[in-house]
Amino acid sequence: AIYACFVTFVGLLIHIFATGYMHGDKGFYRFFAYLNLFMFAMLTLVLADNYLLMFVGWEGVGLCSYLLIGYYIKRDEARTAAKKAFVMNRIGDWGVLMGMFLIFTLTGSLSFFDKNVDGVEVQSVFSYVIAHMSADPFTWGAIVAGGLTSVGVLLFIGATGKSAQIPLLTWLPDAMAGPTPVSALIHAATMVTAGVYLVVRSNAIYQFAPTAMWIIAVIGAATALFAATIAIAQNDIKKVLAYSTVSQLGFMFLAAGVGAFVVAIFHVMTHAFF
Repeated sequence: AIYACFVTFVGLLIHIFATGYMHGDKGFYRFFAYLNLFMFAMLTLVLADNYLLMFVGWEGVGLCSYLLIGYYIKRDEARTAAKKAFVMNRIGDWGVLMGMFLIFTLTGSLSFFDKNVDGVEVQSVFSYVIAHMSADPFTWGAIVAGGLTSVGVLLFIGATGKSAQIPLLTWLPDAMAGPTPVSALIHAATMVTAGVYLVVRSNAIYQFAPTAMWIIAVIGAATALFAATIAIAQNDIKKVLAYSTVSQLGFMFLAAGVGAFVVAIFHVMTHAFF
């Protein structure tokens, strides 16, 4: 609900700003088609009730990011940056896909909620994990603890791609080659926080995978420090904004990694506004 509110609200402000910013641009209609498609994909991502539909939105924001970073087709810088963002995000998407396959193998479900389909009870991923871990933590835990840790790490690989954490962080500063409203909406406020959303959404899995949470916390802390240090030496204001965003995302992952999921989402929201 928080994501739906701030994505639409910040999106509205940026759409209004962009009408003035892009006024007189030859690709005005193309730009707004991409921007609206992005909003659609981002809302699909956060409103999905299962991993599969969420992944459709996840790919959608990746596509729109690519189209918008490379919006100025004739500039070499924009073309290279778009390609770089696309390839790095595909590496992350491999992690999400593998994580989804493994979740389905372990639990037989990809749903976030328990459902009743034609009289058949479909258990959600999370209630399945919690029920099994509570009922028989030793045998089920021993068999699946490795599996849950793997799921956690694979999903986090996807999150590092989308949210520009170490080692997949270099695409975000380059992404500033797109028009400024794009940098504001996608690469500072909304799309890059999708990785945090994925980790927090899967918190029931992470709570049984402390090793995966430890990895998230360490990488988040390292990114927060590393990116902020790089930002000190930048002289282009948009690059400073980019590295500052990467650093703030690191703090969000640090919070998620130590189990403070509510705090992570709170920081996502405050960051979207500032």
